Amino acid sequence: MSTFFDELLESVQQMDDVVKGERASSREFHVDAIQVKEIREATGLTQVQFAQRIGIEVATLRNWEQGRREPTGPAKALLTAIKNDPKHVLQALGA
Repeated sequence: MSTFFDELLESVQQMDDVVKGERASSREFHVDAIQVKEIREATGLTQVQFAQRIGIEVATLRNWEQGRREPTGPAKALLTAIKNDPKHVLQALGA
């Protein structure tokens, strides 16, 4: 599992470099309000549980799910990882 976590960490670091303008994005991924809610619901977690697992405030998650704000940087990368492999990502996060 540590290899998976290392790959996840590297992905988040690369996304941070893209946000800082230090690296070109290989592709664009837009996470809209419906996708955030679908990603969370696919995990079977409540808003409170999901927010705790990914280390954000519940209010932030609600803002994302209601379209008032959009996740950026490492949060967007983490949501993408959870969307693609929720079991292993949540496991790597200690869920």
